[in-house]
Amino acid sequence: MYISSNGQSCANYNFASNQVFASCNDLPYLNSYLHWNYDQSSRTVQIAYRHTGVSASRWVAWAINPSAQGMVGSQALVAFQRSDGTMRAYTAPVTSYQTQLPEGDLSFPVSDLTATYSRNEITIFATLRLDNVSSTVNQVWQEGPVSGGVPSVHPTTGPNVQSMGSLNLLSGQSTTTGGALNSRTKKRNIHGVLNAVSWGILLPIGAVVARYLRVFPSADPAWFYLHASCQTSAYIIGVAGWATGLRLGSQSPGVQFTAHRVIGIILFCLATLQVSALLLRPKKDHKFRFYWNIYHQIIGYTVIVLSIVNIFKGFDILNPDEKWKRAYIGMLIGLAIVAAVLETYTWYVVLKRKKSGNTHKVDNGTNGHNGYGGRAHEAM
Repeated sequence: MYISSNGQSCANYNFASNQVFASCNDLPYLNSYLHWNYDQSSRTVQIAYRHTGVSASRWVAWAINPSAQGMVGSQALVAFQRSDGTMRAYTAPVTSYQTQLPEGDLSFPVSDLTATYSRNEITIFATLRLDNVSSTVNQVWQEGPVSGGVPSVHPTTGPNVQSMGSLNLLSGQSTTTGGALNSRTKKRNIHGVLNAVSWGILLPIGAVVARYLRVFPSADPAWFYLHASCQTSAYIIGVAGWATGLRLGSQSPGVQFTAHRVIGIILFCLATLQVSALLLRPKKDHKFRFYWNIYHQIIGYTVIVLSIVNIFKGFDILNPDEKWKRAYIGMLIGLAIVAAVLETYTWYVVLKRKKSGNTHKVDNGTNGHNGYGGRAHEAM
């Protein structure tokens, strides 16, 4: 049995309603306790989940995950205090990380669901019928803010990502899996960073280099090698991030982010074509160079747009601190400003060269230095 961080023990607790529970556990995180009576013959468990040190503007939840460890797939009992002081207790199946815990039926029957709030402590009471669930269950408990009468997303660091484990309803033995899940969270963060750096940063920088540095005569052919380096680096790092994502998917059965995955596969295929195209680039005077340029630019800009869209989908999935999303948006804005300045300068150079070319033609015609002018002068 764990001893909670505030030194209390569930064994010494007496319920105001004089309810008695044969078993209890001091849960190791979030100042929480679970009390229960398990009837093996009827496969029912009567539970009381207590969460102490919680304000009236917070929600709490306790859940069983019948299919896997972790949050997604959990069948939750949720409770919080309404603005009028009454308690709301309801069931909510958890289908994604970005959830506001909407009410819904669970995969097993629940009855006698109530909740109380007293002295900064929320207690959820319920009776569960676990016909298709073994006596050892995966449990998750959680808390977060209430906004506008609706549960908001809980913090994604510290105890909030460690509050899960397994519980044997017969013996009372419990273990935590927060360490393993915390390792998985680190892998998700690595996946996010690799993809943000490759598809979200290096790729747009490579496009800016390709479009604008060629304006400077001294940058040729250095601009091409810089552009190729950005694209190749983005591809290599992106493939590493993609591989990390595949590994995470295999370790998270039942967890799917379809749009994010489909866009990622399309990006991988298009990026492979784009990098291969650099190796097959025709020379400037080749008859197919014009068509290669069109193909390369269409694929390139498509990859950039899809990359940025997928980066923001990744932000929604990982739910990091807002500062990281703002930093990425700031980077995009900064890159857009640089592109706008270079675009203005590019048009200035183009128009200047065009004007210079026209002036040169006029001067040649006036002074008789072109072929026709020279012959006319000799005939006179």
